[in-house]
Amino acid sequence: MKTVNLGAFCISLAVKDIHASKAFYEKLGFTETGGNIDQNWLVLRNEDKVIGLFQGMFEKNMLTFNPGWNQQAQPVETFTDVREIAKQLSANGLELNETPKGDSGPAYITLTDPDGNPVLIDQHR
Repeated sequence: MKTVNLGAFCISLAVKDIHASKAFYEKLGFTETGGNIDQNWLVLRNEDKVIGLFQGMFEKNMLTFNPGWNQQAQPVETFTDVREIAKQLSANGLELNETPKGDSGPAYITLTDPDGNPVLIDQHR
């Protein structure tokens, strides 16, 4: 089976109180590197470990991959476009819940693993 390059990885957490969650993860050594707490979402980093905090945006924690970025949220020169990833995943026998729109640029894919965990492949470039 061909390797699928999914890009950067983070866990996106569905939190009840973004302020309490931010304070908790800061005590674990994470620092805020993106997002907007007034919009109820933040990105926190501890070296190459990344956590997204999302209040009221989705029901379950989610595995998130970002084609076109490295683990430090910097653009990479070459990457596999999310539309090509969708074709590869379908060829591998996976059922996609949502497929990417358009011919290029930002788009996303969603799917669910066998245990019901949501997976988001979210290309911002």
